[in-house]
Amino acid sequence: MKKFLFLALILVSSLSSMAATLFPSRTDFRDEQIYFVMTTRFYNGDPDNDTQCWDAQNYNVGDPAWRGDFKGLIEKLDYIKALGFTAVWITPVVENASGYDYHGYHARNFSKVDERYESEDVKFQDLITAAHNKGMKIILDIVLNHTGNFGEENLCKLFTRDWEADQSDIDACMIPYTQKDGGVLPDNYLSLPGGQQYDKRLAQMKNTDGKNNDIHNYWHHYGNFNWDDDTRWWAQIAGDCVDLNTENQAVANYLVQCYGEFIKMGVDGFRIDTGGHISRLTFNKNFIPQFKALAEQHKAARNGGDFFMYAEVCSRDRNVTYRGQDRLSPYFYTWTEKKNYSWDTSETSWDNITVMEGGKGSHTNVTSVDQHAEDYVGQYSDGRTSNNALLNGNNYHTPDYSQYSGLSVIDFPMHWNFRSANEAYGVRHNDNRYNDATWNVTYVDSHDYAPDGAPESTRFDQGEDTWAENLALMFTFRGIPCVYYGSEIQFKKGCVIDKGPNIALKETGRAYYGGYIKGNINVTDFAEYSNASGNIAQTLNHPLALHIQRLAKIRMAVPALRKGQYSTDGCSGNFAFKRRYTDATTDSYALVTISGNATFSRIENGTYVDCVTGDTKTVTNGTLSVSCSGKGNMRVYVLNTDKTQAPGKVGVDGKYVYGSKNAGSYPNWDGTEEELDDRFGEGGNTDWGEPVEPCLASAEERAVFFKGEKDWGTSVAVHIWIEGTSTNLTGGWPGQRAEHLGGGTFKYTIPADFPADASNWMIIWNNNNSGKQTADLDFHMRGLYTPNGYQSLVTTLCEGGDTGEEETPDTPDTPDNPDTPDTPDESDFCVDSAEERVVFYQAPNNFGNNASVYMWIRGTETALVGAWPGASATHLGSGKFKFTIPSDVMGDESQWMIIWNNNNNGVQTGDFEFHMRGLYDHDGYKGLVTSLCEGGDTGEEEKPDDQTGITIRALMPAHWTNTITAWVWADGLEGEWKTPTKDGKWYVISENCNKLNVIFVNGTNWGGNANQTEDMSFTVNTCIQLTQSGDAKAQYTQVDCGDTTSVDNVEIDQPQARKLLYKGALYLIMPNGDIYNAAGVLVNKQ
Repeated sequence: MKKFLFLALILVSSLSSMAATLFPSRTDFRDEQIYFVMTTRFYNGDPDNDTQCWDAQNYNVGDPAWRGDFKGLIEKLDYIKALGFTAVWITPVVENASGYDYHGYHARNFSKVDERYESEDVKFQDLITAAHNKGMKIILDIVLNHTGNFGEENLCKLFTRDWEADQSDIDACMIPYTQKDGGVLPDNYLSLPGGQQYDKRLAQMKNTDGKNNDIHNYWHHYGNFNWDDDTRWWAQIAGDCVDLNTENQAVANYLVQCYGEFIKMGVDGFRIDTGGHISRLTFNKNFIPQFKALAEQHKAARNGGDFFMYAEVCSRDRNVTYRGQDRLSPYFYTWTEKKNYSWDTSETSWDNITVMEGGKGSHTNVTSVDQHAEDYVGQYSDGRTSNNALLNGNNYHTPDYSQYSGLSVIDFPMHWNFRSANEAYGVRHNDNRYNDATWNVTYVDSHDYAPDGAPESTRFDQGEDTWAENLALMFTFRGIPCVYYGSEIQFKKGCVIDKGPNIALKETGRAYYGGYIKGNINVTDFAEYSNASGNIAQTLNHPLALHIQRLAKIRMAVPALRKGQYSTDGCSGNFAFKRRYTDATTDSYALVTISGNATFSRIENGTYVDCVTGDTKTVTNGTLSVSCSGKGNMRVYVLNTDKTQAPGKVGVDGKYVYGSKNAGSYPNWDGTEEELDDRFGEGGNTDWGEPVEPCLASAEERAVFFKGEKDWGTSVAVHIWIEGTSTNLTGGWPGQRAEHLGGGTFKYTIPADFPADASNWMIIWNNNNSGKQTADLDFHMRGLYTPNGYQSLVTTLCEGGDTGEEETPDTPDTPDNPDTPDTPDESDFCVDSAEERVVFYQAPNNFGNNASVYMWIRGTETALVGAWPGASATHLGSGKFKFTIPSDVMGDESQWMIIWNNNNNGVQTGDFEFHMRGLYDHDGYKGLVTSLCEGGDTGEEEKPDDQTGITIRALMPAHWTNTITAWVWADGLEGEWKTPTKDGKWYVISENCNKLNVIFVNGTNWGGNANQTEDMSFTVNTCIQLTQSGDAKAQYTQVDCGDTTSVDNVEIDQPQARKLLYKGALYLIMPNGDIYNAAGVLVNKQ
């Protein structure tokens, strides 16, 4: 009965919104306007299916990562329709498995919808049906390129998923399919460290253990790759994205079969993730024809509508041709093949081929893809161009789709340039490279990136008027406009888009949006509604939301703006163009100007009516002058033709599109727009309970306690950090949740991986960032705090608690209380220079004259100065020791740990956090040594007497193969281009100045972030290694001036480590999963 009632409500709501529409004809997908939602972060219709991911639970307190669902999306289809969007692009729905899989891109079972989206009374089919009943369409995001790293149920089963268990607990819900049960994982899998578990899983898919585990070659086994050549079609792009062998017909058929089920259900289109990591030939052979055939066969499920496919061909380059490579550029994928390539369609043809790690395999399809890549090396290698998007003068002409692949693309070059409308508009000059650019999907930002320089790592962080102008261009120029959820109110403007499990989702561009759209609304048509209430009414009244509604109405009212070809010939203005679309019943001709005046020459004579003001102008001499002011404002003069009359004024004036400006007002939400969920650690559990006195489970228990007041509530968090640093031990604010013992008494147990030395910790107690917090307080282990500060130490043992009286083993090696001298004074020690890499130790009297230092990276087994007991320190006398950090030990010092010991002879310290130039005694860190030894180097005159300038020697990323140049300047002076001299592998720049500023460039002129370094400044001679992550500006790390980079030294110490070439830069993956760059700097911690 529950399902019947909910679906009955859907039907009533749908029927009420299916009135006659102002949208006259939707003949193809260019008639649509797309709203992109991350389903789990949009709206929560069923709290019963909410769950956390396995990772980042301490960050996402009160905000389960799996929060939104199909039921919530159905409930808010009317909101999307009220904005004026006709199609909804949703993130993948197949079953996922990874530590952070709420987004849906880490498939474990392509044949099954993930149960965390579904409710007892709502399945995926219900969402499709509900959308269709409202005249809306569903675009499903699909992944062909990869699975997650937990195997795939039907290709390589590694686990049994227990859907009855707690999905936030990996050990409860993911049961390893081990050898004793007929599986492939080792029987001791659960006892292995996390890094080794990952290796065991990966080996079954990619043969990384030297064994032919993947006997059917369902995955690629290729190793190193470069983003800027065809190797990106063959290799794994990330640790949680294991690349499928899409050239294997068995794999392709399986994917088509699985996704074909959604076509049968009535899905209206596919957005294809990571399409640029599959060759065009593979698409044209294995996927596009099959999907098209299924779509035609099941057309009735879409009410006869067309089926639309568009791929993400990531090209973070402002040029339309990506890095001078046709074959890697989005437009390349819109074309059929020019010649026939051999292709083996047998599902068993790979079974007798052994492909070990690093290989592709000798298969017909591999040979053909490699030949295809060779055939299209460089720019303009394809040679084809098209005028399908362009008018002939004022005339529309029938497009030629005979060479159209059937696959459209996200307009990545336009997206990458959309920092401003002016920059984005410039990409039109190469529209003839696409088969038909009017089918491009255009957007400003997404779940992955913002435009270049906007900056690209955050949700669009430019002004509201810039947003308005961008939207005006998107809704009137060629292409299908798409808006990412929340952009209509600049939701999370400037917040980092995605930091994985390293930051709370609520602090990112993927925050939960549901609170902003609570309330009711009666929708009668696209962008037509009444009786809106609650936050949904406020959100729809935001100036940008109103702007979108009007733009949507105007676009829907003018077929030329949706499907028309365009021309700028005779159009004078910043953004001035004409568009026309003609078919058997339509002749729509429009003149558009945005953000300024325009004059249109050599146009059709006749009567024009402006959609914005209703102004009517009659043209008799082929010229029309238009006045328009205001950033984001526009004029759309539509010609009355025999077939299609101008619609007149469409919509009402607002802040950005107006004849007479109406600034409107900003939303006044009710305060719950970003509310959190009490069941996941936040909010008003008012069960205060009986008073509880704090007690310890053992005399040495590492815990702290808090006695709150009733206005603090029962949800209290702890924020702990290291004094004087930015190291937050409990993660981002507000920290980690404390356990409520009852009666307002809280306990926080210190995690085992926290440093042993707590002497320099600080603590703040707060009610989960809900208005109450203490001051910054000194940390006291086993301390009891109140809202006013530290009160006392807790010494009472809980009933049955461990007194600690028998903790000492029968034959102790180390005295419990070593005879320690007076507390050392930092002034007793000195450094030879202000930058000397050393640490010091004042030993206890029973320590002896020999000391060793053991150092490692926190949370790993990676030793930095050799195996236990470590490296020898220098005895300075009187129990004082000094240890010099070896020059090849580099990386993030904040992650280092240290133990002092007497060469493994019975005395050692605890595990202490590392402090460069720090002084330690047996109890921990005491302070920094800052006194210079007699004759020590102050650092004030680092240059030798004969140095008359500064020389920088740089090692370039391997993929920087263009002519290397440098932009060089001294403070206060203008810069100039220089060509570095070459000295072996080094590129050398020398200048006679006291401070040298330099930017190295891969080319002879500026070419975007991907082809230059950050701004670098030097005051002394320096050798540097340049490394690059993705398409961000290259960064430098200071290295030894020898030719051997530190990564080589690290590899000698770790023979099981594996080298990886990423973006042309060398990285080393350690056995535990840590990743070092070429300079030996830890850049990613497992």
